[in-house]
Amino acid sequence: MIDLPNIEPFRQRYNELEKKLADPDIFKDPFKAKKISREHSRIKSIINLFNEIQNCLKSIEESKELLNDEEFENTAKEEIECQEQRLPNLHQNLLFSMLPEDPDIGRNTIIEIRAGAGGGEASLFASDLYRMYTKLAENKNWSLECLSQSLSETGGFKEVIFLLKGEDVWSKLKFESGVHRVQRIPVTEASGRIHTSTATVAVLPEARDVEINIDSSEIEISVCRASGPGGQGVNTTDSAVQILHKPSGLNVYCADERSQLKNKNKAMTVLKSRLLNLKQSEESAKYAKERKSQVGTGDRSERIRTYNFPQSRITDHRINFTSHALNEIMFGDLDDLLNALIQEDQNLKLKNMLNE
Repeated sequence: MIDLPNIEPFRQRYNELEKKLADPDIFKDPFKAKKISREHSRIKSIINLFNEIQNCLKSIEESKELLNDEEFENTAKEEIECQEQRLPNLHQNLLFSMLPEDPDIGRNTIIEIRAGAGGGEASLFASDLYRMYTKLAENKNWSLECLSQSLSETGGFKEVIFLLKGEDVWSKLKFESGVHRVQRIPVTEASGRIHTSTATVAVLPEARDVEINIDSSEIEISVCRASGPGGQGVNTTDSAVQILHKPSGLNVYCADERSQLKNKNKAMTVLKSRLLNLKQSEESAKYAKERKSQVGTGDRSERIRTYNFPQSRITDHRINFTSHALNEIMFGDLDDLLNALIQEDQNLKLKNMLNE
C-alpha cells in the first residue's frame, strides 16, 4: 500500500541518546544537553509516527478479515475507509520528520536591514520592515535587542541591526534574507506618483564562541564619538566602536550604548555572526545540489518580495505567494507567509531526498 522507510538507524540513534541523557554529567554542558534533548525529542516523534502507521496498516488488515462476516462487515468497511484516509497524511508527516534537521535551529538570530535604492523613501521602508519584525517578535514572545542603528535625515533607518532570541526564531525567519521591494506613494511626493524603493535584509544565526575564534591580531578596533542627525544621540565621550576584521575586510560599527565596552561587545557579536555566515556560505557553495533544496539562495541581491501599498498586496516571488492582507502583515501577522515558505522548503527537500 505504501513504502515504509527504514526506521532502524533512527531506533539505534534513539537508544544512544537515551543512554547519554541518563548520564548526569551531560547536563554540565547546558548547550550540549539542550542539543541532545532536541534530537531525542525529534527522533522519538519519528518513531511514534512510524509505529502509528504500522498500527494503521495492522488495523486495515484485521478489518479485511471481517469483511466476510455479515455481522461485522459494515463496521469493518468503515474502519478500513477511516484508516486509509489517515495513511497518506501520516506517511507524508513521517517523511517530513525524517528530513535532516537544520543545524542552526534553536539559535538566536541577528537581522540586518539596510536602505537600498530610493533615497529617503528607502530608509523609511527599512524602518517599516524593522517595525514589522518588532511586532512579529511581540506576537511570538521573542525578545529583541537593538545592536546598532543609523538614522537617516527623513527619520528612517539607513541601517538597523538587531538580535532576536527565541526557540523558533531562526526556523521562522531564515528565508527573509534578500531584497524587499516597496511600491507606494511617498509622503514627500506631491503629484501622487507611485515610487519603487528597496531595502535589503540579512538573517544570520548568532555565532557561538566555540565556532568562531577571532585572533586579537586580526582585528583593528577604533573608537570615536557617536553622532546622529539633528544632534540626536550625540555623546560627549568616545563610546562608539568600530571593528575591522583584517583577513575578511568586514567592518562593524556600533554606537547605540553610552558604554564603550557594551558597544564593543555588541560589535563583536555582529562580527562573529557575519564571519559564521561567511564560513557557512563558503561551505554550502561546495554543495550545489543541497542549495537547490532551499527556498532561494538567501543572497541579499535576490529580490524576494514586493509590498504594493496602493493595492494592499504582498507577493513573495520565490513561491508565488500573494496576499491582500498587507496591513496585517506589516503589523507582524506573518504566519501564513512564513509557513508557506517553510512548507515549500520542506517539499523541495523531500523531493530531492526521494530522488537520491
